Amino acid sequence: MSKPIHFYSEGHKLSGDLYLPDDLKPGERRAGIVLCHGYTGVKDLYLPDNARVLNEAGYVVLTFDYKGWGESEGQRSRLAPYSRVADVQAAITYLGLQDCVDEDRIGIYGTSYGGATVTWVGAVDQRVKCIVSCVGVAHGARWMRSVRRPDEWVDLLARSKADREKRVQDGESEWADRAEILLPDRQSAALAEAARKNNPNAINTLPLDYIDETLQFHPEWVVDKIAPRPILFITTDDDRLVPPEESYALYEKAGEPKKLVTLKGFGHYEVYVEPAFSQVMDETVAWFRQHLPARG
Repeated sequence: MSKPIHFYSEGHKLSGDLYLPDDLKPGERRAGIVLCHGYTGVKDLYLPDNARVLNEAGYVVLTFDYKGWGESEGQRSRLAPYSRVADVQAAITYLGLQDCVDEDRIGIYGTSYGGATVTWVGAVDQRVKCIVSCVGVAHGARWMRSVRRPDEWVDLLARSKADREKRVQDGESEWADRAEILLPDRQSAALAEAARKNNPNAINTLPLDYIDETLQFHPEWVVDKIAPRPILFITTDDDRLVPPEESYALYEKAGEPKKLVTLKGFGHYEVYVEPAFSQVMDETVAWFRQHLPARG
């Protein structure tokens, strides 16, 4: 069962959904999990499936749209990593206020760029007791360079510089098609288009100011601060959008307890559909059950 909710982050009203297990009894308190969508995702794209599986495992689950995305307030389509960190922290606070949630037993799950976000949140917020990062980014600049040819990388930096200089003079950023900046491979582009075409909240244009923000956001710099709290990294060996080396770098720098799972034969967007989806969620549920049982 799910119900629409809202909460505030940095003065902006954010839209979310609270998912409750069918067997939740009156007065019972369960562990809660916040689910975080990726770069240009929204809460209604992919995450309801994750919420359903975690509900079946006994967890109370919260999904939400970051500021400026989906149904939430804020500057439209702005990709601001540190602002997203604040949004996740606000979501944790809201989830902990629910009568059916034990505020001392909250975990977070993030996919794609959400995997980067939850890594950072876990490092700076001790309220987080367990973390799962799926096909996440470790180092923004390295990631953006890794999926480009040398001339494309030079062009991106030049375009970002020009937009930075424009913004400081007129306060406006140039907008570009999502695919121009993310440069999805053919496999990722096809799967993403199929998933997004029926979702009215899916955004296909972005302001260029997000390039600067991404180039300066490196969760691998702080991932070691999570220990001794547990973190699971899930990646795929054929991810051409966020190469598996990003998860490998996070895993290498993280402290124990930690685990790295590499799914064989799948790409980036395939983690959202069968058969990879079940493998992702089997690992996720097992990790949460081991380190953050639904029932205390």
